[in-house]
Amino acid sequence: MAKEFAIGIYLFCFKVLFSIFKLFPLHDKTTFVTSFGDNCQYIADEMDKQDISVQKVFLMKSSSSIQIKDDGETIVLPFESKNISAMIRSIYHLATSKWIIIDNYFGFLSAISFKKQVTCVQVWHAAGAVKQFGAKDPSIKNRSAGARKRFFEVYDKFDYVTAGSERMAEIYQESFQLPASHILRTGIPRTDFFFNDESKRTARNALLAKYPELEHKKIMLYAPTFRNDGLNNGEIALDLELLYKELKGENYALLLKLHPAVNAEHDLQDKFPGFVYPVNSDFHVNQLLISTDLLITDYSSIPFEFSFLGRPMIFFAYDLEKYVQERGFWEDYSSSMPGPVVFTTEELLRKIRTADHSLMKIASFNQKWNEYSTGNSSRNLVDFLFK
Repeated sequence: MAKEFAIGIYLFCFKVLFSIFKLFPLHDKTTFVTSFGDNCQYIADEMDKQDISVQKVFLMKSSSSIQIKDDGETIVLPFESKNISAMIRSIYHLATSKWIIIDNYFGFLSAISFKKQVTCVQVWHAAGAVKQFGAKDPSIKNRSAGARKRFFEVYDKFDYVTAGSERMAEIYQESFQLPASHILRTGIPRTDFFFNDESKRTARNALLAKYPELEHKKIMLYAPTFRNDGLNNGEIALDLELLYKELKGENYALLLKLHPAVNAEHDLQDKFPGFVYPVNSDFHVNQLLISTDLLITDYSSIPFEFSFLGRPMIFFAYDLEKYVQERGFWEDYSSSMPGPVVFTTEELLRKIRTADHSLMKIASFNQKWNEYSTGNSSRNLVDFLFK
């Protein structure tokens, strides 16, 4: 109840300020609201490449993974409610921009209404979907009537949502309760990375510059999805002791890309020398994928982009039964994933050694989820918005 009251106060203040600033004229300005950032950065870079003469404003949550320079032409503001001054300036830009581009669910949208001339585009942060979200999230039934009303008021503000595939277009229509006309089949901007040889080479070299010993190793990347119950517990479900004991002599290395909110041990690299490499804040995950020979994950969206590379994956779903009950999946998990599903580290170890992987299934998975992401996604969206 107290949380709902606080949200109500925040949204009321947001609405009042937005209504005042809405009296000002619109400007040729694009405001990006980011909690991830990579899609927005690719769009902004494409705008620069095409010399699109509109001002760019980045409103950035602390979780945003990108680095944008505030150089006068591009304005960068923290988008955090505790920073009152920055929030007031942020609301001004939201009220006076002709284009709004967002990459996540932002509750403030429920409290405002843009002018008719404004276009709001959702560039969702995942290329595909394992877990249900939006209107299909099973947990929505446990939320208050007021919260549910807010959710749908937010979705109603999306003029367009970018999709990388027909399957994802269907999911967005269900999740956000949108008509087909609101789906832009432009592809996912950040996936342009996988079609740029120079960017891939730079990413590979950056990893080797920090860890030169990896050059001739077989690199595994463990990148699990975030679990709320793992926030303060630094435990990793993988038995690292076992993997180290069994694989250290076989020229393997294990990169760990955990959620930033997870307080994992800081001494893992010292504990498992030459084998475990925590890479949480050092590299964007797509930079790591370029050097990854084998992906180990669970319910995250990373496989959708890793499938561009046609390399093997193993799905370590140790809590599958519990997770599917809590979150809900779009498709049967075991049959839809493009690699073996295992439940223990012992099973994982066997699959690593047997190399039981279907590259044809990976190619089919890639075609299903990335059919519109063909290397020109950023250009497609910029052309649609500004030409």
